[in-house]
Amino acid sequence: MRRYLLLYRFLIVNIVGAALLGLAGAQGWIARIAEADPTGLVFVIFGVFAVGLALCGYRLFKTSTALNRLEEGGTPDLPAAWTRAPVRPEFRAEALKARLFSRIAVVRQIAAALVVLGLIGTVAGFIIALSGVSAEDAGTLAAVQPMISTLISGMSVALYTTLEGAILGLWLTVNYRMLATGTATLYSELLAADGRV
Repeated sequence: MRRYLLLYRFLIVNIVGAALLGLAGAQGWIARIAEADPTGLVFVIFGVFAVGLALCGYRLFKTSTALNRLEEGGTPDLPAAWTRAPVRPEFRAEALKARLFSRIAVVRQIAAALVVLGLIGTVAGFIIALSGVSAEDAGTLAAVQPMISTLISGMSVALYTTLEGAILGLWLTVNYRMLATGTATLYSELLAADGRV
């Protein structure tokens, strides 16, 4: 019996992730990252991650509920047109597969967007770092200190946003893989229930 097995996996992965995030916060790393980013991009990246994780959790819940209904001999909560379209069975199966996987594609796209946002932060950080450097003023000692300060600030933005985008992108990708596996299982169970396996 697999009652809500997908949800349990989702909870375990995200409790561990939240615990690691809490540990990083307790060490002061999160505050350091937030303070080092004058662009606010770290908050945008985290907001996009939160939306993606919530959407993934919702889709996982719906998929898990549908699998449970099938296991109990019932019918999943899917539009009837998805499973009973008046076309040849092999086309109906492909249409069902396309519909099921199109519902979860946005989670994969959000995970990829997190990495891209991290790379945008890298570029923004380099722009900040190089905006304070002046070749003409590099010879005067008084001008070097502000240049170094701006350079360090820009490099902090570049590295922290890249790190955050990569870590949160990986975290959401792990959740997406669970969702994709559950969706593939739902697809095969629907075909088996319909007698076309």
